[in-house]
Amino acid sequence: MHSAQVSYEQQHGLLGNLFPHSIALRFSGRADGNMSFTHGDTSAAPGNRRRFLQGSGIDASRLVCARQVHGDAVSAVTEADMGRGAFDADGAIADTDALITDRRRVPLAVFTADCLSIFLYDAQQQVIGLVHAGWRGTRENIAGKTVQAMMRAYDCLPENIYAGFGPAIRSCCYRVGDEFAGVFKHGLVQRDNGWYFDLVRANTEQLRRREIKQANIFDCSICTSCRHDEYFSYRKDGGSCGRAMAVLMIR
Repeated sequence: MHSAQVSYEQQHGLLGNLFPHSIALRFSGRADGNMSFTHGDTSAAPGNRRRFLQGSGIDASRLVCARQVHGDAVSAVTEADMGRGAFDADGAIADTDALITDRRRVPLAVFTADCLSIFLYDAQQQVIGLVHAGWRGTRENIAGKTVQAMMRAYDCLPENIYAGFGPAIRSCCYRVGDEFAGVFKHGLVQRDNGWYFDLVRANTEQLRRREIKQANIFDCSICTSCRHDEYFSYRKDGGSCGRAMAVLMIR
């Protein structure tokens, strides 16, 4: 298993403690290569995806990808969507930042480089959700809206939903402008005469407002900016930055 996977899945216990073996969860690192067809050097992305998922039980050709726009749209996925965005950007589900499904062996994928990936799982209904949450999506309550979509589409109950936060830029590094103080009631930290934004805290608050139990929310605590040698970081790498891939699937 690749070192990034060991760090995220084993050391932080998300596979063993949060999601059972019936759920496949993956998050790539910088050493796995760029996974995006739209950002950075995209030429190796198809091969990178196949190599990264090899041996995981996830078929790269079945990936259902979101064409992310930093919005609040949530798409319910079925077998008919398998392969959308697996081989090209145009095929991905357009204008979407969160995917949900109750179908087995339909892998969901989102792409990040400092933004927060949120893994959701309802153990009773066997439903999963995968969210891409940057500050804009967080402003639009993308996490809360995804939980609401799971409740409406699949009769999920909040008390049965678990949430895991993937690697993302943390408040130690995420300095923002004064305008954030007028937008966010939660997640802002003031120090060194400036504001720093905590994506995890803000999204935790949104999940809690949807009645997700605090005990069911887990964080890997990895800062992509602090550890940009291991993870892509838009803040550190700039516009040519590649993207990590977060994948979630019901086996």
